[in-house]
Amino acid sequence: MIESWIKQALSSRNPAARGARSDFDLNRERDADHLLQEPVRKAAVLVPIVTYEDDITILLTKRTEHLAKHAGQVSFPGGSIDPGDENAVAAALREADEEIGLSADHVNVHGSLDTYRTGTGFEITPVVATIQPGFSLQIDDGEVADVFEVPFDFIMDRSNHQRQSAVWRGRRRHYYAMPYDGYFIWGATAAMLVNLVDVLEAAREEA
Repeated sequence: MIESWIKQALSSRNPAARGARSDFDLNRERDADHLLQEPVRKAAVLVPIVTYEDDITILLTKRTEHLAKHAGQVSFPGGSIDPGDENAVAAALREADEEIGLSADHVNVHGSLDTYRTGTGFEITPVVATIQPGFSLQIDDGEVADVFEVPFDFIMDRSNHQRQSAVWRGRRRHYYAMPYDGYFIWGATAAMLVNLVDVLEAAREEA
């Protein structure tokens, strides 16, 4: 059931798919269009939807505090697309294996959400997959401090999609946030989850 819903949501006919989203969607500054034209580093993340027999969750990681970029933040498994990666899907699967030991044997890829451009210079392809239960994880503690799962129903509930703001580089910037059980899900990760909800809701309405 969830697999067919996701496949329909990720089809090219989904009216909620924009093709591209960015940090600037909530921050329409005068220089935003200029910034969006600057060179970016291509990246990919895996959006892992775990399909238990009686529950559905989304698996997330918390990055270690010593990393040069996005230290301590909640994120999906993922990273830069390397020259040896065939495509974004290959990069997302490789990074998930390297970061948390999630074997591709348990991963069923269904497609991608809109690309996401961050203010820090990354263009991310979010690769959506369902994960079969029974997997075991081996965390790379040099990159990942924790792995946790959020109930699918929590993410689908629009009342949990907060809009917050903070001053960054001298400007007030707005972003999505989804605080959950002591974890602060925000920024690009929260925005990609909003994208997931957008396309899933649109697919359900059309069904």
